[in-house]
Amino acid sequence: MQVSSPEQALSIINNNDIIWCHSMAATPYYLLQALAKVALERQNLTLLQLHTEHSEILCDPALQGHLRQRCFFVGSSTRAAVNCGSADYVPIFLSEIPKLFRSGEQLLDVALIQVSKPDNHGFCSLGVSVEATRAALQMAKKVIAWVNPLLPRTHGDSFIHLSQIDRYVEHAAPLPLHKAAVQDAVSMQIGRNVASLIRDGDCLQMGIGAIPDATLGYLGDRKHLGIHTEMFSDGVLPLIEQGVITNQNKRKHRGKIVTTFAMGSQKLYDFIDDNPQVVFLDVEYTNDTAVIRQNPQVVSINSALQVDLSGQVCADSLGTKIYSGVGGQMDFVRGAALSEGGRAIIALPATAAAGSISRISSLLSPGAGVVTTRAHVHYIVTEYGIANLRAKSLQERARALIEIAAPQFRANLVEQAWQDWGLKV
Repeated sequence: MQVSSPEQALSIINNNDIIWCHSMAATPYYLLQALAKVALERQNLTLLQLHTEHSEILCDPALQGHLRQRCFFVGSSTRAAVNCGSADYVPIFLSEIPKLFRSGEQLLDVALIQVSKPDNHGFCSLGVSVEATRAALQMAKKVIAWVNPLLPRTHGDSFIHLSQIDRYVEHAAPLPLHKAAVQDAVSMQIGRNVASLIRDGDCLQMGIGAIPDATLGYLGDRKHLGIHTEMFSDGVLPLIEQGVITNQNKRKHRGKIVTTFAMGSQKLYDFIDDNPQVVFLDVEYTNDTAVIRQNPQVVSINSALQVDLSGQVCADSLGTKIYSGVGGQMDFVRGAALSEGGRAIIALPATAAAGSISRISSLLSPGAGVVTTRAHVHYIVTEYGIANLRAKSLQERARALIEIAAPQFRANLVEQAWQDWGLKV
């Protein structure tokens, strides 16, 4: 049923309801602004989410006791709330969130979504973000939608019929834009090092940011690259235009870019709109290692906050302070490892805090989360080089990692390798 205001659409939310919020660039922020008001008249609401955009208003202290955010991934809008205890973080592989819903392990009362205008057959699209929202729609008792004429119509698992929506309000508003990260000498060199590991015919998974964009910028001479990823951004567009990305070497969804969400510029959203070359699929499928491994030469490119000398990768926290989340890193690290000719790459700057801290450390900071274990790690890349840790001993790993650490920290790392691990490197 169409209503005239977001408050009216949200009026069917009851006390104690558990709500799923459509995430990433498809965040229904027009509804969330109203939810901050409606929640004050309710008690004990729980909002489940991944990364959301334009949602800072939900961190208002006045909402305590009325609405609490429960985050499967932490972003800029929820980071402070999680780390001060006014919101919750749930560590989980991204691929497993739909399983929580479909199994009934995580109950859902309401799904809040953003959709495109219905087509001639009454079908709306989830647009640029399917992730776990497809599963949430299958299990939620009530569906409330913001129909946004500016949301791209996408192909894949993104369709929902208007008859499946309990309440909806129509309002035109722009999607959140993600500006390309500023390239510096460090990210460019890391990108160059990562690109040296990419071969013709590889199937890529990458994230968003300066390093993935820099890497893609060095791949103009490759042939028949493919994309099967959790997300992508503007960096792939030049390679598609140049005929470098063709997806012809893939066994799964040959000729198609496979993703579960996208975020970037308006140019990216225009490219995605009604483009059958791009399919947005349920994250339980895109991030399933059994699916990922079926493509040959899968290369996963992910980031990290810290790596210890044994190869343990911390990617979700700064010590005990949650920074992001587990996400899909391990889904693709393992999928790439099992793929024929696959490679898993962790890329990070060698230092943090203006060069005062080494990201390669003898031991992880107390409380740091191990996202990729030492048994799963393959390539670690910094601006100083590439360390291949596959099948390497602890001593060999420590030596290789020290060689790609910032030079000013190497002597100290040699000493710490002996003190902490008993390793002579």
